[in-house]
Amino acid sequence: MTIQIRSLRFKIALFFIAASACLASAEAEKPLKNKVSAGTGQSQGPLYATREDAMHFADDLASRRNLDPAWVRQAIGQSRFNPTVSRLMQPPTKTFVKNWRAYRNRFIDPVRIRAGVDFWQANRSSLARAEADYGVPAEIIVGIIGVETIYGRNTGSFRVMDSLATLAFDFPASHARAKERSDYFKGEIEQFLAMQSRRNADPFKPLGSYAGAMGMPQFMPSSQARHAVDFDGDGTIDLWNSPADVIGSVASYFKAYGWQPGMPTHYPVSFDTSRLDMDALMAPDILPTFGVPSFMAKGAVLEGPALEHQGPLALVELLNGPDAPSYVAGTENFYVITRYNWSSYYALSVIELGREVAQAMGNGNGR
Repeated sequence: MTIQIRSLRFKIALFFIAASACLASAEAEKPLKNKVSAGTGQSQGPLYATREDAMHFADDLASRRNLDPAWVRQAIGQSRFNPTVSRLMQPPTKTFVKNWRAYRNRFIDPVRIRAGVDFWQANRSSLARAEADYGVPAEIIVGIIGVETIYGRNTGSFRVMDSLATLAFDFPASHARAKERSDYFKGEIEQFLAMQSRRNADPFKPLGSYAGAMGMPQFMPSSQARHAVDFDGDGTIDLWNSPADVIGSVASYFKAYGWQPGMPTHYPVSFDTSRLDMDALMAPDILPTFGVPSFMAKGAVLEGPALEHQGPLALVELLNGPDAPSYVAGTENFYVITRYNWSSYYALSVIELGREVAQAMGNGNGR
């Protein structure tokens, strides 16, 4: 697989959650006959019905997507500004020292491992079928769902429409890329309302994260439109209540971003300080760039199967607070995991949680 590095990096940077900012092609939608409920969200902020820019966007969206204009205006107009969403999206005011060990401990603990074993045991056939169909190992899928929501225990409590509207029309101006992010979330509103229209569903019922991510896998609307699959064959896609749909959709997502069956995610790495060129090794960040000979020529030391690796590698640095950093040699599959969330800490947590669950399954220690 050839990764178009610069393009992928730019797209990832548009949004921190594994979520890609891709819009599905415009399609005609049948107008809904039902009305929109007011919902029961927590926000008591002002309605967007009073905002001329929001209503203009609603009219334009309805026209472009052939949606019922009154329904779209009602959906956007009844959305409320949520100050908590805005606050959580603000750039940090303090500089935090990253710490891989602390980060790991947040996501890899006995509770998540036991829940992962239960999830794997209950969904063996779907996990096996997803691996056969998409080439994505069960432990990676299990790792993703565990890190994201503890297998559906915490899928979010924000009304999705409120979150998306707040970030589309009131993205914090202090953010360096406020305009880009605002445009991104307008696209997510479009995808979300098109999806709810197709289903003849109330746009105010879904609850999700403060960024509008939904269900067990925390898919953004654009990711759901593009990658979600009806893996249980019941005619609907349900990312909240159908583990099969969740499993198939996560596998579909990874395949779309270039997952290569059979390729490891990373290898151990050490350094030959006599020829170490750390600046050169770190320059591409987590983007797989160096073939094995080039990687080792710059002072990275690989052993065993890593010496036979075919394809580019990246030196992945994980800071440990005041202690020495940890390093791994990341493959293209490691990079694919970062398409879900642009973080090497996140990716390695997914990998290691999946492995811990797999080990617990093998040892019979999951309960």
